Amino acid sequence: MENMVNVTMKDGVHKVVRGSTLSELAKQCEKNYPHEIILAARNGSLCELRKTIDRDCEVEFLTTADKDGNRTYIRGMFFMMIRAIYTVFGKDKVNKVRIEHAIGNGYYGEIEGNVEITSETAREVKKEMRRLVAEKVVFHKRTVTTAEAAEMFHRHKMYDKEKLFRFRRVSKTNIYNLGGFEDYFYGYMPETTEVLKYFDFFPYKEGFILLLPDIRKPNCLSGFVQREKLFATFQESNLWGKRMGIETVGALNEVITRGEFNDVVLIQEALQEKKIAEIAEQIRQKESVRFILIAGPSSSGKTTFSHRLSIQLRALGMRPHPIAVDDYFVDREKTPLDENGNYDFESFDAIDVEQFNIDMNALLRGEEVELPTFNFKIGKREYKGNKKKLGKEDILVIEGIHGLNDLLFHSMPRENKFKIYISALTQLNIDEHNRIPTTDGRLIRRIVRDARTRGSSAERTIMMWPSVRRGEQDNIFPYQEDCDIMFNSALLYELAVLKQYAEPLLFSVPITSPAYTEAKRLLKFLDYFLGAGSDDIPHNSILREFVGGSCFKV
Repeated sequence: MENMVNVTMKDGVHKVVRGSTLSELAKQCEKNYPHEIILAARNGSLCELRKTIDRDCEVEFLTTADKDGNRTYIRGMFFMMIRAIYTVFGKDKVNKVRIEHAIGNGYYGEIEGNVEITSETAREVKKEMRRLVAEKVVFHKRTVTTAEAAEMFHRHKMYDKEKLFRFRRVSKTNIYNLGGFEDYFYGYMPETTEVLKYFDFFPYKEGFILLLPDIRKPNCLSGFVQREKLFATFQESNLWGKRMGIETVGALNEVITRGEFNDVVLIQEALQEKKIAEIAEQIRQKESVRFILIAGPSSSGKTTFSHRLSIQLRALGMRPHPIAVDDYFVDREKTPLDENGNYDFESFDAIDVEQFNIDMNALLRGEEVELPTFNFKIGKREYKGNKKKLGKEDILVIEGIHGLNDLLFHSMPRENKFKIYISALTQLNIDEHNRIPTTDGRLIRRIVRDARTRGSSAERTIMMWPSVRRGEQDNIFPYQEDCDIMFNSALLYELAVLKQYAEPLLFSVPITSPAYTEAKRLLKFLDYFLGAGSDDIPHNSILREFVGGSCFKV
């Protein structure tokens, strides 16, 4: 029949009336999916369910348990929450709603204006959000010129968005409308509010928490877990951004166009060095500390941080010595396997914990110990005469993924350890409503470094990233609050520099690759930034660990 088209899906070919929407097809197929469908991939490209089917195509539906589907859920929740806040408090009282950063599955934000978030007003916001869900309000999308968008956001007092659009190179952009409230969001939206069922909203500190489900259990809410140290670290970094007048991408772009980029680099680097010096002083004051334990997720800059901390310790009269937990890997044939049958080097069981404790306790007793070096080529530990004995001023700087897990140091007294958690906690946001996930900054760092040091393609790095993330969720994040101090390695300016290195690598990902959608998303993200060169970046900067030119062996 001329009016029918063929849609190829995993379960076979479906005959569909030409002009039908993907949403209509999704309703026919929803029984085959364990979670709610929220997005689609048509011929390999992501698209919203509102799109029509006009010709033969391949379609894969994405649910709230899929990475891109989960992002769409979060984005829709942000919009619905902002709409509800303006409805409850009134546009005349709300100057700005800022979504700041993630705390576990919660998202912290603040409201500027003549408003107060109390338990009562939070209940009103939540009630309004529930009403929007029940009424299945449609997310309408329209295309306007970039100039029209900037003028509209000025009118709505969304000045961060107005500033962002001054630097947009595209001539047109998409604006979403939810029940008469217009906004811009980076990425796709759900078709309606009906899918946004699972959330909580309550006061927290000076603002609020929007609590959402874990991607692994998208149909239920877990309780909010407070992470006081993580929150304090985010707030400290945000304060740095506010003092420098750089809280959003638009503000950073303005700094670059005014020729003040080098000043930002120098101030940010000075702030980080000051923080590292303060950490070194804390360690010096604790005379019982013999082991400094440094842990953090991938691409946090742990190696450069360790070197810089060691220099500060030496300046205080101490003698730091690096120890890598990786040198205590079990022999390859004893390495546990993951669910795909691959070696799981991030598993706790991949470490010879007993030998590690034997050696560290011997050092603590003042004995001389021969330390191993793991040969990754043959998959075995080797002993090459690397002997160590701790004197009064000696201190070991131990870096490893399990550094904050007390099981790794089960036989050593707590007073002999100083734990440091390091991560790149991005404090810069695209605008007041579009945050930059910390994992995106780390992934871009990793893509650039892997290409430089390992010759790895962006495609390869993107494909292995989910496995890296699972290891972080299991082995790092559960222990992050059990540290003595947190260090944020993110730099306000870094994405403007990384852009120059990452874009060619991302453009090389072929359209046929499973990594293409993620590469395309990252390219769109980097397009918000004006590029900046790396010539003025100090050679001891954490950023040098990724772009090259470091004075350290990284």
